[in-house]
Amino acid sequence: MNTLLKILLTAIAVVILAKILPGVAVEGYVSAIIVAIVIALLRFIVKPILIILTLPVTIITLGLFLLIINGIIILMADWFVSGFAVSNIWWALLFSLLLSFLQSILFSVLKTEK
Repeated sequence: MNTLLKILLTAIAVVILAKILPGVAVEGYVSAIIVAIVIALLRFIVKPILIILTLPVTIITLGLFLLIINGIIILMADWFVSGFAVSNIWWALLFSLLLSFLQSILFSVLKTEK
């Protein structure tokens, strides 16, 4: 149930960012949910592989290359989902940063006090 709520909150964040950023477009709410699922899957499967393959560059840049990897993940989601479009890598980087920021705010709602 928690995973489903996180995907829905991510979809809401995708819709909000698509309305704000001119270089990002999403066709509708169903496309936003599909984008949220694809981004979650890409972060789970592809991101660790990219991190291992680019480890020397990531170490040299003190971890800043991880931002580029996040942008690549967003561009891959653009390639997989037909109702989602990102203009270029710079919009993908900005979208990735703002998506992470919005996710941290929205996911804080889901935290339960123990």
